Amino acid sequence: MALIKSISGIRGTIGGKLGTGLTPIDVVKFTTAYGAWVKKQGGNNKIIIGRDGRISGEMVRNLVASTLQGVGFDVIDLGLSTTPTVEMAVKMEDAAGGIILTASHNPKQWNALKLLNKDGEFLSGDDGQWILDYAEKEETTYAEIDELGSLKYDDSYIAKHIDAILAHPLVDVNAIKNKNFKVVVDPVNSTGAIAVPALLKAIGVNDIIVINEAVTGDFAHNPEPLPENLVGLCTEVKNSGAHIGIAVDPDVDRLCFVCEDGSLFGEEYTLVAVADYILSNKKGNTVSNLSSTRALRDVTEMHGGTYAASAVGEVNVVKKMKEINAVIGGEGNGGIIVPELHYGRDALIGIALFLTHLANKGMTAKELRQSYPDYFISKNKIDLQEGIDVKNIFAQIKTKYASQPINTEDGLKIEFDKEWVHLRTSNTEPIIRIYSESKSEEMANQLAHRIMDDIKAMMQVTA
Repeated sequence: MALIKSISGIRGTIGGKLGTGLTPIDVVKFTTAYGAWVKKQGGNNKIIIGRDGRISGEMVRNLVASTLQGVGFDVIDLGLSTTPTVEMAVKMEDAAGGIILTASHNPKQWNALKLLNKDGEFLSGDDGQWILDYAEKEETTYAEIDELGSLKYDDSYIAKHIDAILAHPLVDVNAIKNKNFKVVVDPVNSTGAIAVPALLKAIGVNDIIVINEAVTGDFAHNPEPLPENLVGLCTEVKNSGAHIGIAVDPDVDRLCFVCEDGSLFGEEYTLVAVADYILSNKKGNTVSNLSSTRALRDVTEMHGGTYAASAVGEVNVVKKMKEINAVIGGEGNGGIIVPELHYGRDALIGIALFLTHLANKGMTAKELRQSYPDYFISKNKIDLQEGIDVKNIFAQIKTKYASQPINTEDGLKIEFDKEWVHLRTSNTEPIIRIYSESKSEEMANQLAHRIMDDIKAMMQVTA
C-alpha cells in the first residue's frame, strides 16, 4: 500500500491502514484541509469536482462531495469527466476551486485528489504545502446545520469543452471532414471513451473504432500510454486500415498517436507536431520541461520563436509559459497546453489541432513524423549509497563540464551541441534519474553511461 502526499495533490492505493494507503479517512482529512485553504483565499462558496472512470471513483467522489458540503461549500459535480474539462469548468463557473479525482496514468488500485485554484490551475508549491501542514493539525470546525453546502450534478461540461475547442481559430473542421479520416481510439476503459469519440464526431470524423471502450476502470492494460502498453492499439490500426490511432490516459490529459502502419508517432512528438502547426500560423515562443525532446526547440527556432525549458512538472511549465508569453507548451509525456483555451494539459484540443495539421499537410501520419528531427531519449537511474552527498556530486559534475551550457533549475542539465543529459534526484527513492538524448538510441545510451561512470567514480571517492 502507498500514500504519497505532495504539493500537487494526494494519491495512493485504495484501502489499507490509515496513513499507508488512500483510506476514506485520508480522503476526508485532505479534502477538509483543501476546503480550509479555499476559505483562506476569500473567494466564493463554489467548488467543482469530477472524476475519471476508476473502480474507486464513486466511493471517493461521495467522500469528497460530502466533506466539502460539511465544510460549507456548494459543490458542482461533473460526474465522469476529464482533467482538462474540470479545469475549464472552474473558470466557466467562476468557482473558488476544483478537485479532480484521478490517479492519471497509475494502475487501477490507485486514486488521487488533484487540487485546483480559482483559475483552474494546479496549486503553487507554497499553497500545496499549506494544505499538507493543515491536514496534520486537524483543527477544522465544520459547518453548522444551516450552513451546510449544496450538491448539484451537471454532466454538460464535456460538451461545453468541445464547443470551446470548435471555436478555436486553428481548429479546421472542414479540412478534417474532407479527409474522411478513419481513427482507432484506445481510452483504456475510462472517460476518454466518452470524451474522445464525441470530440471526433464534432470535428468531422465519422469512421471511429473504439477499443477498451467500457468505462469500468478495470483497465485492459497498464494505463500509461507507453509503447509496451499500446500493442493492441497498434495492431488494430494496422489491421483495420485506419489513418491513425489515438491513445489517452484515464483522465485525458496525455495524448499519443499511432501511424497508419502501426508504428508509434512518439509521445515526445505529440507536442512537437502541434507546436509546428500553431507556430506556422502564429509566431511566438514555446516551453517544455528539461527532460523533453530537443525537437521542440528545433521546430520553434525554425519558425523564428524562442524556446525555454522549465523544471519538471505541469505547474512549472505553466509558470514558465506565462513568464515568456508562450503560445504553446507542455511536456514530452504527450501533455499539450494551449493557453488560449486554458493553462492545463489537454488531450482533446491536442487531437483537434493535430488532425487539422495532418489534414492541411496532406501527409500520412508516418510522413508527418518523418518530417521532424529524429532524437532518441534514454532513461536510466543510479542507486545512491547511504550517506552520499548528492549536492557535492552534482557540483563535481558541474565543474567537470563547466565549458558546456548548464541549467541548474531542476537538478542538473548539460548540453553537448544537440545532445543533452539531465540529472535529477527522486523525491520518493534514493536514486539519481539520468535522462539523455541524442540522434540515435546508441548515442543516447553512450552519453548516459559516460555520465553514470563519472557519478560512480565520484561516489567511490566520496565514500
